[in-house]
Order: sequence, then structure tokens, then C-alpha cells
Amino acid sequence: MFIQTESTPNPATLKFLPGQTVLEMGTADFPTADAAEKSPLAQRIFAVEGVTGVFFGTDFVTVTKADAVDWDHIKPALLGAIMEHFQSGQPVMSDGHAPASGHAEHDGEDAAVVGQIKELLDSRVRPAVAQDGGDITFHGFDRGVVYLHMQGACAGCPSSTLTLKMGIENLLRHYIPEVTEVRPVAV
Repeated sequence: MFIQTESTPNPATLKFLPGQTVLEMGTADFPTADAAEKSPLAQRIFAVEGVTGVFFGTDFVTVTKADAVDWDHIKPALLGAIMEHFQSGQPVMSDGHAPASGHAEHDGEDAAVVGQIKELLDSRVRPAVAQDGGDITFHGFDRGVVYLHMQGACAGCPSSTLTLKMGIENLLRHYIPEVTEVRPVAV
């Protein structure tokens, strides 16, 4: 098994490509070691000292490290943990724990606008940020303001504010006149 790595716009995050499916669908975000209880793979990765976050996409694993830790010191251990997991035959997620579909539910008078927002996020935004090892999901819409949750490499990325304001906000405002602003939320 050969695992490729790619840098991301977030210097504290590295993208690992194991060359096989990680999740059949959706994403899974583990912002803390405690959150990793539903994933044997995430638990193995958090066992490496210096890991502060783990995120799974369909074909990648994104790992976030503490600022005081150097990639040269933990990358070999992370490669070993990921390889060991896939060779063990264990599932990525424990039984009964399905990955999140992503977007928050929203109904009411803005349901049509929210449907358009989710469609644009799914078709234009999420594939692009997945290339960088992250995900952005819809969290809410209130009086013209779209609230988005950033995960994986996108969470805490120095360029995330620019991505949100100049990229996603401009895209949504262009196609959906009801959108006036985009703001990040922490879940």
C-alpha cells in the first residue's frame, strides 16, 4: 500500500491519500480525540502525539497537528497508523455510526432559497474545498446571512476568511439575490 500526501492551504493540516475509499459517502469530522470514539481509524491517528484534528472524505484523510509539532516528526507515524488500519481490515467507522450528510436541515419560508444555497455549495464549493482536504457545510440562513461550518483543512486555515468572503459570498450573492453575507460558525 502506498499513501500519498498533499499539502493544504492550512500549514497545520496535511492531506493523506491512501489510494482507496475512506468513506463511501459524506464526511466525518473529529475535532477532538474524544470525538474519535466512533472511528477506529481516527482513534489510531489521534494516538500519534501532536494530532489535534482528523477529517475523512471519500478518498482522503486530513490530519491537523499542534503548532509546536513539526510534520517531519509525526508524518512517518501517521503514515504507519493509516497503513496499519487499512491492512487490519477494521472498518473506518464503528457499527451504527454513519458519516454526516453535511448540511443542517432548514424548512420554512426560506426553504427555496436554502435549497439553492445547498445546491451551489454541493456543485461548486464542496468539490473545490475537498481538493484542499476540507469541507464546508450549510448551517443556517437568517435575514440574508448564510452561516457555514468549515471542517478539516478549512477549519482554522489562514485563508479561510478570504475563501468565505471573496469566494463563497460572492458566488452565492451572484446567483441568489436574497444572500447578503456569509459568516462562519463553530459547531
